[in-house]
Amino acid sequence: FDPRIELVGLSRAELAEELVRLDEKPFRAKQLWHWIYHQGETDFAKMTTLAKDFRTKIAETHKVGRPSVATLQTSTDGTRKWLFRLDDFEDVETVYIPENDRGAVCVSSQVGCTLTCSFCHTGTQPLVRNLTSGEIVGQFMAARDSYNEWPTPQDGTRMLSNIVMMGMGEPLFNYENVAKALTIVMDHEGISLSKRRITLSTSGIVPEIERCGEELGVNLAISLHAVRDDLRDELVPINKKWPIHELLEACRRYPTSSNARRITFEYVMLHGLNDTPADAYRLVDLVQNIACKINVIPWNPIEGGAYTRPPQPVIDQFVEILANAPLTATVRYSKGD
Repeated sequence: FDPRIELVGLSRAELAEELVRLDEKPFRAKQLWHWIYHQGETDFAKMTTLAKDFRTKIAETHKVGRPSVATLQTSTDGTRKWLFRLDDFEDVETVYIPENDRGAVCVSSQVGCTLTCSFCHTGTQPLVRNLTSGEIVGQFMAARDSYNEWPTPQDGTRMLSNIVMMGMGEPLFNYENVAKALTIVMDHEGISLSKRRITLSTSGIVPEIERCGEELGVNLAISLHAVRDDLRDELVPINKKWPIHELLEACRRYPTSSNARRITFEYVMLHGLNDTPADAYRLVDLVQNIACKINVIPWNPIEGGAYTRPPQPVIDQFVEILANAPLTATVRYSKGD
C-alpha cells in the first residue's frame, strides 16, 4: 500500500492547497497541472520545469498514478477493453471504441451498480462503491497511455477524441465525483476535451439531470428502452421512481437540447417486448418537441439472459418508422465481439 497522496483527481484549488501544505507557492499548481494533464507525466523527476529540490520533496509525499491493468483485450475491429484494478483490488471496465477518424472511451463511474436493469450484465453485480474523481479521470488517462497520446494533441488529430460515461454504474448516482472528473477533463490547460465531446448516459435520475445540464452542459443520453411505464418498470426499475413522463419533461428542460446538440435516446431492442411497429409509433409521439436522435441497439446477449435479439427485418421496420417521422435513428451494432 502506497500512503502518498494521489494528485490525479484533485481540483485546481485542491492541488494549490497541497502545495501550500508543502510550503510551496500556489502558482506551482499551474505547472503541475500542465505536467499531469497535458504532458501525461507520472514521474516527478521528469517534470523538468519544476525546481529539482521541489521534485524530490513532492515525490516523498505525493504521487501521480494510474489504475493498474488487470487484463487488456483488443478485438480484430480495433475495439480495446481494459479491466482496471484499483488500489483496493476492486475492478472496473473501460472500453475504447474506434471510428474512422476518431474514437470514444467508455468510462465507468461505479464498481458494480444499484440499478438491476434486467437486460444489462453490470446490473447483475451489486454496487460495491462509487469511484473517486481520480479513478474516473484515471481510466481515460490510462487509455491515452495505451495509445501514447501525450502530450495532448492540439491539432484535432486525436484518436481518443470523445468520452462516454456509459460504463459500469449510474453516473448521476455518483454525481459529485463524475462532475469533478469531467471538469478536469474539460480544463483547456490539460486534457482539454470540449463538453461537446463528452456524453453522459443516465437511466433517468430526474433531479440530477437538471443539475448536470446547468453545471456541466455535456451531451445527454437517456437509457429509455421502453415506451410504456409497465414495461420500463420491469426493464429499468428506477422508472418506478421517475416514470417516463417526468423523465421526458426533464429532457425538454435540458439546456443543451438544440438541433446542434441533440439528446440521444438509447433503445435496446428486445424481441417480442419492445420492437413492434406500435412501439415505434409510440416512441415518435413521446419525443415530440425534444431535439433528439434515437440510438437503436439490438440486444447484445449475456449469459443467462432471458431475452432474444430481434430478427433484422424487425429492426429495419422499426428504424424505418422512426426515420419517416422524421427522426434521426441509427442502429448501434456490437463492436469488440
